Amino acid sequence: MSFADDVFISNCRQILKTGVWDRGQDVRPRWQDGSPAHTIKCFGLVNRYDLKKEFPILTIRETRLTNAVDELLWIWQKKSSNVNDLNSRIWDQWADETGSIGKAYGYQLGVKHQYKEGWFDQVDRVLFDLKHNPASRRIITNLYVHQDLHAMALYPCAYSMTFNVSGRQLSAILNQRSQDMLVANNWNVSQYAVLVHLFARVSGLEPGELVHVIADAHIYDRHVPMVEQIIENAPFPAPELVINPEVSDFYDYKASDVGLGDYRFHRLGERIPVAE
Repeated sequence: MSFADDVFISNCRQILKTGVWDRGQDVRPRWQDGSPAHTIKCFGLVNRYDLKKEFPILTIRETRLTNAVDELLWIWQKKSSNVNDLNSRIWDQWADETGSIGKAYGYQLGVKHQYKEGWFDQVDRVLFDLKHNPASRRIITNLYVHQDLHAMALYPCAYSMTFNVSGRQLSAILNQRSQDMLVANNWNVSQYAVLVHLFARVSGLEPGELVHVIADAHIYDRHVPMVEQIIENAPFPAPELVINPEVSDFYDYKASDVGLGDYRFHRLGERIPVAE
């Protein structure tokens, strides 16, 4: 079975068995009909994925990797916060009339900062250090910029990456303040696993581990029956990650340059409602 399936099943069973409901509290998220979107949650889940062994994508339900990579490149490569630069419509409900989600996600990665070596944005600083300062313990990105939170349509969920090179292996910690387990868990895991692979390739390194730290791991009330059904599916083996070997510059990658070999999965069969 895919190791990502094993982790997801274990996480969801833990949440459903030992989690705490927020019913009775005034919650921000709402369903499209205006009803409060309550959750059952566990605090502080930590999952480790060895990217040398297999690519961490679910088979008990489909994760649309091309769309996930497209969003990843929208944020990390285009450094955009406008949905008109995104090929899917997953951010439309948070965008204003111009398509902007404010000073969120890609906007923060594109802001330049001064260092002793010169001016860099956060992504270029990571790429510079991976090539020139791989022993550094300061290779970190941060999207949760307090002075700009008021100007964001949605506070960043996956807000920080810490990169670390051990020998020739590049590993990373993804910090996430909030995780909708059904909608976003494996979406984020697979896309940030891809980011580690891409950064390793363009820096002459090998992928190591992705460590995923989730502060508030939750399942929405209307998602519970779907989650209970999904975690009973029989997993398939993990597929192979395929990356175009002709690309050597991070800024030249397209979503179509990343794919999967022999990806078998269970179809969900129904649309997932998303709380806003």
